[in-house]
Amino acid sequence: VQLQASGGGLVQAGGSLRLSCAASGGTFRRYTVAWFRQVPGKEREFVAALRSSGSVTYYGDSVKGRFTITRDNAKNTAYLQMDSLKPEDTAVYYCAADSQIILSSLRMGSSYGYWGQGTQVTVSS
Repeated sequence: VQLQASGGGLVQAGGSLRLSCAASGGTFRRYTVAWFRQVPGKEREFVAALRSSGSVTYYGDSVKGRFTITRDNAKNTAYLQMDSLKPEDTAVYYCAADSQIILSSLRMGSSYGYWGQGTQVTVSS
């Protein structure tokens, strides 16, 4: 499956952005989809994940209550709604997906076999 992330940009602190992750070439509805982010010089950070059912979500502690992950399987697209953005949310955001993700490894980037190209999010103070 190929993933295409989009929707990044520059926003002021307190603002919102919605990222999209469009999938093609696979059975997207069967995949767990996740978002990760990375700042140069730092380790990749788990942001959120959503099971194929669309009803089970997981969030990183730093974004819980501010970000929402959803999916539209009819459109083969996942979304990350980011509200109340902070300067520390500035990073390149990547979407990832795979079909065999066990709970204990769901927050690990190495568990996912398919990745999008990344989209830059910059939050100004």
